[in-house]
Amino acid sequence: MEKLDNLRSTTIPLNHGSGAIPALGFGTLIPDPIATKNATRAALETGFRALDTAERYRTEKEVGEAMQEVFKAGKIGRHDVFVITKLWNTNHRPERVAPAFAASLKKLQLDYVDLYLIHTPFAFQPGDEQDPRDASGHVIYDQGVTLLDTWRALEGLVDEGRCKAIGLSDVNLEKVKEIFAAARIKPAVVHVESHPYLPQWDLLDFCRKHGIVLQAFAPLGHNSEPNLLEDPVITAIARRVNQTPAQVLLAWAIQRGTALLTTSKTPGRIKENFEVSTIPDDAMREISEGIKTRVRFNAVVETGVPGFIPRGKSG
Repeated sequence: MEKLDNLRSTTIPLNHGSGAIPALGFGTLIPDPIATKNATRAALETGFRALDTAERYRTEKEVGEAMQEVFKAGKIGRHDVFVITKLWNTNHRPERVAPAFAASLKKLQLDYVDLYLIHTPFAFQPGDEQDPRDASGHVIYDQGVTLLDTWRALEGLVDEGRCKAIGLSDVNLEKVKEIFAAARIKPAVVHVESHPYLPQWDLLDFCRKHGIVLQAFAPLGHNSEPNLLEDPVITAIARRVNQTPAQVLLAWAIQRGTALLTTSKTPGRIKENFEVSTIPDDAMREISEGIKTRVRFNAVVETGVPGFIPRGKSG
């Protein structure tokens, strides 16, 4: 592999909050608690400085424990890590937002988070059951609250100082425009599925225009079919620039101006995903213009039910 440049250290300015977000982030949607803790610790030790978790992932406790272990080792401190978590759908009612946020802080063992996202724009029936269903198995939605109501409650968290920045997740462009127009504190980040099969150019253009960071999840296609890592355009570029297909995809995401999240339980893969370096302009064009396949792997934007999280309490 060619000598690494500083692409992996890229940060993107935020319109409010902690100044900037590391472009290269580590996601913690890992079902096994022990694997989550080990992977989070390995990611921090490798060099990742942005961690993403969520109430719904049920990984906040393990992420918090891993962070504290690394902090106690003395090599990095809390100020070095950009921490993201998310408000789940059953807590959209304004009176439920602050308690949900406080519970996340407690699990994470933190005094503040750098970014708090509304996990999806869909409100579910309030309560402790994260996946409320009726007798027919259909999700029970909450019609008594709007996304703007929930957003106003998040603005209150920013005012209190425990939450540095706020944003939206799993949204379409129309919802982003709706909240942006009405918000007192504008979204700092929009967190959505994005990769060469789902480039989200219109959403990215809007975000760029208004100083919002687009953060891509599933930048490698989430091991789904069609397999993005086996796309002939990607594999040809990877051979040409002496990088892995994953590294090419992650470089493309950063170089086009987005932040991203990548997840792995394997130390070697975590290291590979961190060691990204710049790809040439012609490779960027080949990916952006030459790949015509269009696939969305996660239907969460249509239902509010995350496609990558198993149903039920073990989710």
